Amino acid sequence: MAGSLTGKRYILAVDDSPVMQKLIQDALHDDYCVLVTGNPVDVLTLIYSKPVSVVLLDVMMPDIDGLELCRTLRTIPQFQSLPVVMITSKDTPFDKVQGRMAGANAYITKPFAPDHLRQVVQQLLAPETTSS
Repeated sequence: MAGSLTGKRYILAVDDSPVMQKLIQDALHDDYCVLVTGNPVDVLTLIYSKPVSVVLLDVMMPDIDGLELCRTLRTIPQFQSLPVVMITSKDTPFDKVQGRMAGANAYITKPFAPDHLRQVVQQLLAPETTSS
């Protein structure tokens, strides 16, 4: 079943660990069509070919790290407002500030609870309407 046929939104998870890819898929597959890649170079191809709603990025990856990839996404006009969540084992306050400065909307440290990941994604995809 393709995500577009089921009406599910696409989530792109970028992590070089197959174990993390599976954990993310397991946490989100009921509500979203989860695309995974271990190669940050594939990200632009994927987000241009699918209507990705949220990108989940590991910080520490070979070749291009998640911070650099996030900064790159923020320079492309159509992806400047695309929600990006850093999912990483780097959890110092400095690491979190670096993630925000790179353009991340949220920062989740590993190991994470599947419910927490679902909650963060749902909040990022919630309609912008708020009542006072």
